[in-house]
Amino acid sequence: MGAGHAHTLYRHGHSPVHRLPPHCKLAATFAFVLVVVSTPREAVWTFGLYAVLVACAAAVARIPAGFLLRRLVIEVPFVAFAVLMPFVAEGERIEVLGMSLSVSGLWGAWNVLAKGTLGVAASVLLASTTELRALLLGLQRLKLPPLLVQIASFMIRYGDVVTDELRRMSVARRSRGFEARGVRHWGVLAKTAGALFIRSYERGERVYLAMVSRGYAGSMPVIDEVTATRTQWAYAAALPVTALAVCLMGWTL
Repeated sequence: MGAGHAHTLYRHGHSPVHRLPPHCKLAATFAFVLVVVSTPREAVWTFGLYAVLVACAAAVARIPAGFLLRRLVIEVPFVAFAVLMPFVAEGERIEVLGMSLSVSGLWGAWNVLAKGTLGVAASVLLASTTELRALLLGLQRLKLPPLLVQIASFMIRYGDVVTDELRRMSVARRSRGFEARGVRHWGVLAKTAGALFIRSYERGERVYLAMVSRGYAGSMPVIDEVTATRTQWAYAAALPVTALAVCLMGWTL
C-alpha cells in the first residue's frame, strides 16, 4: 500500500487504542454508530451515557478534549440545519421564549444533534488514532471490494498531488506580484483552475504509466498482513457492546 501517510486528524501516540489493528477499530466504530442511530430519541439519558463512553475511549487513547472538540466543528452545517427544524416543521406547537416551535421539530433537532455529534466524535477518535494507510489496510482486511479500496487510496494521494500543485502555482502568482482582491481578478483565478486541472491530469497519467511499468495490473500488493488476536477483538468490542447494553435499556425502560 506504499509508505506511511499521515493526515491532519491523526495524533501520533502509543496508547492501547493506537496499537489496535485498524480493522478492529473500524468495525467497533461502525457498530457503535449503528447502535447510537438505533437508540430511540426519547431516551435522552442514553445519549449522555454514550458521550461518557466516547470520553472514556478518548481518555484511553490519550486524545485531549480540546483536540477532539475542535474537530467537531465539521458538523456545523448539520447544527445549522437542526436549529431550523423547530421553526419549519409542522404539527403541534409550543411557546418557548416567546417563539412558536414545532414539537416534532424539536425532537428532530435533538435527534440530529445528539446522534450526529456522537457519530462525528467516534469518527474523529478513529481518525485521531489511525493513519490513513492503516485505515486502507483495515478496509481491505474487512473484505471491502478491492476496487473501492484502490479508489480511496488513489483519491487520498491524488488530493495531495493537486494540493501541492496548487501551492506551487500560488507561489508563482505571488512572486509576480499578483493578489486576488476583487471581481476583476476572477478571470486569472479561472485560468489558474484550468491550468491546475491540466497539470494534475498530466501528472496522473505519468504516475499511472510509472505504475504500469513496475507491474501494476489492477491490484495493489499487500505489504503488511495485519491480523488481530481474540484479545484485541474483545478490547475493541468493549465500546460497542457497552453501548448496545445502554441502547437495550433505552428501549425497555
